[in-house]
Amino acid sequence: MGSKNKLKRFRENDTFTNVIQPTREEIVTGKFPYKGKWNQDFFKNDSPIVLELGCGKGEYSVALAAQFPNKNFIGIDIKGARFWRGAKTAIEENLNNVAFIRTQIELIEGLFDENEVSEIWITFPDPQIKYKRTKHRLTNEAFLARYKKILNPKGTVHLKTDSEFMHGYTLGLLHGAGHEVLYANHDVYKNEGSPKEVTDIQTFYEAQYLEINKAITYIHFKIK
Repeated sequence: MGSKNKLKRFRENDTFTNVIQPTREEIVTGKFPYKGKWNQDFFKNDSPIVLELGCGKGEYSVALAAQFPNKNFIGIDIKGARFWRGAKTAIEENLNNVAFIRTQIELIEGLFDENEVSEIWITFPDPQIKYKRTKHRLTNEAFLARYKKILNPKGTVHLKTDSEFMHGYTLGLLHGAGHEVLYANHDVYKNEGSPKEVTDIQTFYEAQYLEINKAITYIHFKIK
């Protein structure tokens, strides 16, 4: 994407009512205004809050919002030029139950209060295969501890990935730490029992993976 295109998207994001771009300082100093008040002040309803971490273009957040109008969806990514597409689509389609935050995922506890979130989707994250990159892996122990703080007691996490490595690493970690695996499959499109929201919604890159017969894996789990 050219720098002109990026600038245009950044400028447009500034005008979108469904895009929130807090400063790091605002989050870490506890001044982020929606923490603990998402239902009351932003969505203005009591519907459950569902996050998509590393939301990319925002296709999953937007598709879930259309499929589940009785839930609120928030896509989080550091690259605003990417989720510009999802934010714009949501506005064009009058989807008032979806928003996007431009920030780093490790700051998530500064965005949401304890028990404020009901579900988390992690869709096609970078598996961070190199050992020195493990601290950035979105299902490592440190990230799971962050998720646990903001999830309500019945809250669950979904991991959908084309990476067999990420799938295996996460399953091993979950079993080893005594977390509850609710469903796991290493090829969701070849299994008739796969959840509808897993196979009905595809990201841009996922469609490309499927064209070359790459298996898509999925885990649904609860953090103990």
